[in-house]
Amino acid sequence: MPALEPIESSFEVPEPREGSLTCREADWSGLRVLVLGLGVSGFAAADGLLEQDAVVRVVERQEPQEGSELEERARLLDILGADLLTGAEGAAWFEADGERAAELLAEHGTELLVTSPGLPPSSALLTAAREGGVPVWSEVELAWRLRPREGAAPWLCVTGTNGKTTVVRMLVAMLEAHGERAVAAGNVGKPVMEAVLDPTPWGAVVVELSSFQLHHTWTVSPQASVVLNIAADHVDWHGSIEHYAGDKGRIHHNAQVAAVYNIDDPVTRRLVEQADVVEGCRAIGFGLGAPGLSELGLVEDVLADRAFVEDRAHAAAELGGLADLTREGLAPAPHLVANALAAAALARAHGVSPAAVRAGLRAFRADPHRMEPVLRDRGIAWVDDSKATNPHAAAAAMGSAESIVWVAGGDLKGAEVDELVAGVAGRLRAVALLGKDAEVLAAALARHAPDVPVDRITTTEPETAMREAVAAAAGHARPGDVVLLSPAAASIDMFGSYGRRGELFAAEVRRLHEDPPADA
Repeated sequence: MPALEPIESSFEVPEPREGSLTCREADWSGLRVLVLGLGVSGFAAADGLLEQDAVVRVVERQEPQEGSELEERARLLDILGADLLTGAEGAAWFEADGERAAELLAEHGTELLVTSPGLPPSSALLTAAREGGVPVWSEVELAWRLRPREGAAPWLCVTGTNGKTTVVRMLVAMLEAHGERAVAAGNVGKPVMEAVLDPTPWGAVVVELSSFQLHHTWTVSPQASVVLNIAADHVDWHGSIEHYAGDKGRIHHNAQVAAVYNIDDPVTRRLVEQADVVEGCRAIGFGLGAPGLSELGLVEDVLADRAFVEDRAHAAAELGGLADLTREGLAPAPHLVANALAAAALARAHGVSPAAVRAGLRAFRADPHRMEPVLRDRGIAWVDDSKATNPHAAAAAMGSAESIVWVAGGDLKGAEVDELVAGVAGRLRAVALLGKDAEVLAAALARHAPDVPVDRITTTEPETAMREAVAAAAGHARPGDVVLLSPAAASIDMFGSYGRRGELFAAEVRRLHEDPPADA
């Protein structure tokens, strides 16, 4: 991806009551709030506001079906006193044009709008709110303002195009090894609001944030923050890659101790340089080379810290080694090592000891479908990386092995794949392609890896397609190879979710090895 000059996002903070709503103890009573969506974050926002005696209206496009989670959320909010508009009534708010949207907001007397992460900022309702002087907040912004005035847990915040959940899980493991009561929140784990309102104090809240959430987040002041990487994603929502990068960079605004960047991604460094941080906050780099001053990196097989040691000019702290990340005999992929270093940087900014960082790495287990070993047989490793739903993620995964039989394809959502294919061509033994945009990948392979055998799976029935792909991969694999499901594309064209795609891959791999073909 070419170098970018990310646009700084505006931080003219929208306030509904002249800046008075900055903590849980403020007077929220009677505040007329519109909450968009009855999903997990919308429900948590409405619940928290009702607890503060705000006047809450929730609008939801769908009509709750009997026995559904949506119905249960609607029932609970109704009991608590929320005004609910669902189905056609709710959809009318989302579908209103600019003039009608302004009328609806005025009729309700809306003083604050808490938006759903999926609603783009260009929507008529959000545009009307901004033009009418109605503050637009994310659930994350609301949660930050509902922290208690005294004794609130610090936030450690994580964003990036890829790797966010892995870093969050690693960081929580490190904090727990240090003796902290820590929680994963945001896009993974609990809704941020639920974590904030938990009556038992946390030692730290680890918050995974998407660019959608960050766009409407204003006053969060993390103890430490990181942008892991930037690659083209969600450009349709943000309007441009520059705006996408700029929204990611908002995570560093008001960072207190450390703003962490990826040495190998110059855009992430630029975002730190542009950030308006608290005085004394340090820029901390992480990368796969030997660390310089104020950096974490690798010295041979050792994870080393030259940022959070007293004599960083002459010394480094050992935080563990590659062996601590090795699972099922598979050495960690480079991107997993980078994720570990990013998590360690945040942990060290919080005061976690080197021993606890290492213990956390040893305890860490990735979420399903993230470089998840399925089995190893006859010297061949089968790995499920179905979560690699874009080319950037697949490229990272492919650095884990020298000889790969690649299972790929799905809905590329317009993403370019030539750079990915050219970069991994030398590692490919063979490729099995399936899904909507298989031909796009096949064309890129023909241009950049013309000698690599390619099997094109044409069926669109999910179970059959995956069975054929696994069989094709097995036919090419040799001892020492990794058969890697790393699709570089979304699963919505055929499988419904990346989880379902990974489950079918693993099931077919196990079936094949339990019932090998007659000529095996």
